[in-house]
Amino acid sequence: MTLSVGDPAPDFSLPDATGKTYSLADLKGQRVVLYFYPRDNTPGCTKEACGFRDRYADYQGKDAVVLGVSTDDAKSHSKFIDKFSLPFPLLVDEGGEVASRYGVYGLKKFMGKEYMGITRSTFIIGSDGTLEKIYLKVKAETHADEVLTDLDTL
Repeated sequence: MTLSVGDPAPDFSLPDATGKTYSLADLKGQRVVLYFYPRDNTPGCTKEACGFRDRYADYQGKDAVVLGVSTDDAKSHSKFIDKFSLPFPLLVDEGGEVASRYGVYGLKKFMGKEYMGITRSTFIIGSDGTLEKIYLKVKAETHADEVLTDLDTL
């Protein structure tokens, strides 16, 4: 299933690194920036997370909730958050179930090896729970700025 702008965002309920559960239903009435990334502590994922960190106050000023999602476990997320002082939650989607619902989990290839993983992508979810913008080709270095700019035009 391919998601399109205007579709209802697939609901989710995932724990963060501390065990607190976040669900889309509980976030209704707020705009959500849900970004999926392949792996904690990798160069691209670190650049992307630090971009959101560096602009986090601007996201808060726009009443946007930032949530990162990967298949890493809570311990990995905790280390990543501590190492880079990330002010937003990273959610644990160990089996890739939520990423699958968003269409961003599947077969990947790297250096001749095939494996299942998350494709770097972001979804802006409106306060009514519908998809406002979908980013399927993300440049980690500039993505946080791009999303922030788009929040003003949606």
